Amino acid sequence: MFRIQIPVRHYWKLLSGYLLPQKARVIGLAFLIGGGIVLQLVHPQILRYFIDTASAGGALQNLISAAILFIGIALVQQAVNVASVYFGENIGWTATNAMRGDLASHCLKLDMSFHKSHTAGELIERIDGDVNSLANFFSNFVVVLMSNLLLLIGILGLLYMEDWRVGLGLTGFVAIALVTIQKIRSFAVPFWTKVRQMSARFYGFLGEHLEGTEDTRSNGATPYVMRRFLLLLREWVPARVKAAMGSAAMWISTLLVFTIGNAITFVLCAYLWKSGKLTLGAIYMIFYYTELLIKPIERIRTQLEDLQKADASIHRIRELFAVTSKIKDGDRELPEGALSVELDSVSFGYIEEEQILRRVSFQLEAGRTLAILGRTGSGKTTIARLLIRFYEAQQGTVRLGDVPVTDVRLHDLRRRIGAVTQDVQIFQGTVRDNLTFFDRSISDSAMIDIIREVGLGDWFSALPDGLDSSLDTGGSGLSAGEAQLLALARVFLTDPGLVILDEASSRLDPATESQLEKAISKLLQGRTAILIAHRLTTVQRADQIVIMERGQVLEYGDKEWLMRDHTSHYYQLLVAGKMEVTA
Repeated sequence: MFRIQIPVRHYWKLLSGYLLPQKARVIGLAFLIGGGIVLQLVHPQILRYFIDTASAGGALQNLISAAILFIGIALVQQAVNVASVYFGENIGWTATNAMRGDLASHCLKLDMSFHKSHTAGELIERIDGDVNSLANFFSNFVVVLMSNLLLLIGILGLLYMEDWRVGLGLTGFVAIALVTIQKIRSFAVPFWTKVRQMSARFYGFLGEHLEGTEDTRSNGATPYVMRRFLLLLREWVPARVKAAMGSAAMWISTLLVFTIGNAITFVLCAYLWKSGKLTLGAIYMIFYYTELLIKPIERIRTQLEDLQKADASIHRIRELFAVTSKIKDGDRELPEGALSVELDSVSFGYIEEEQILRRVSFQLEAGRTLAILGRTGSGKTTIARLLIRFYEAQQGTVRLGDVPVTDVRLHDLRRRIGAVTQDVQIFQGTVRDNLTFFDRSISDSAMIDIIREVGLGDWFSALPDGLDSSLDTGGSGLSAGEAQLLALARVFLTDPGLVILDEASSRLDPATESQLEKAISKLLQGRTAILIAHRLTTVQRADQIVIMERGQVLEYGDKEWLMRDHTSHYYQLLVAGKMEVTA
């Protein structure tokens, strides 16, 4: 059985990183809890005074005063408890929301190879599920743990002051209780780790198959999916049972220790009362403190139980934060205007042993258009991904504007490249948000002009709320052509120096494709463009042609020159009248 041991410095790093910005509230919470401790210690003293005074036939006025004081302190204590809970929950949610934001930002910065190997469901479970289990760790753990330790010390100190034998006996009881709880905690931690891992696997599987439900059902794979679903549950449930058993063992052991503590108190008090060393009020006070001891030990037990759950989450969160992107940010900026493109002996494989591109080289001058033709799997889209730096070339150099892309700031690189693919992503939000990706610096008038320029004027006029009209996830309600034109409008607004169109019109009917071609003609004016296609009809505007075959450049040159060269592969395709490139 494996065991996770997280050094204290890692706990401190998390706590300090997310609690220091809330220093004032944390200090306020500490004062509230400290005040609650004092009130809890004072209560039994008032009860002792009341009982001893009543037993000795004391004045009624003194008894009434003690009762009023007791009630007043009880009310104040409840108010302090309510305020403590409020501050604690506020601190916990603020800290965990900040951590969720940091994790989400970190994941968005990781390269595509990471996202290819981790499902969306798995990452959601890490960002939300693991972080959610840390809410109590941030809001209460240190303050509550320390305050309850102080309460233990305060109670034992008062008991020693009353009689050293009572203090010594209950000190032994507390020591045994804490050691027992810690031993059981260390035993239960690995089971909670397993539960968190299974949770991530389950939600990763569920998210993946819910997203692909259409393919699953159309291919008759529903029974297989349900079988995998049940197998994961079958593996998850025993881990959850074992983890729950560990928590139950902590609870049962605590009850047993508390029973022993009460027995110790009963024996000692009976002996000391018969010896005349304790009054009836003192005995009641000792029993009250013994019962009060149960509360901090129980709270410490709860905190340690939460910590055993948090251990697994902290370990997994640290693992995720430790993942670094293979794509390192540069420190240079690209020149303004249209960008030249150059690939110099570039080789790349998603798996290094299986090369997708093999020593690919070509040059494209700024302001010109290059068409990349080839079969599916020949490496066309991979070239676009290397230009945008979703992946890093394993050999050779990719340059934009005569600057190696590895030297360019990622933000500047992706700001200067506009890409439109056949699979347009429409997000849940307004038309404005889908066009600008929440860039508030873009004016409404600029957006409306671009919408009309790409041929979406009639569509926009029919929207009920204009730019504030809502779009559903996946573009529900939009035709394929409207979605493509909306994607082109996005690119217009960024004013890129390089435009990449990856099979952008492959799924459109002829009428819609004609409308899209008109919009593209406007978009490409004064810009460098790369058209990725497998159909000859989509590359008529190209100045240069690259034909790819099995990750290599089969043919490269000016389109006009290739058309006049009767030995060129491009010429042979034109003569044959082939609509598809079958190199």
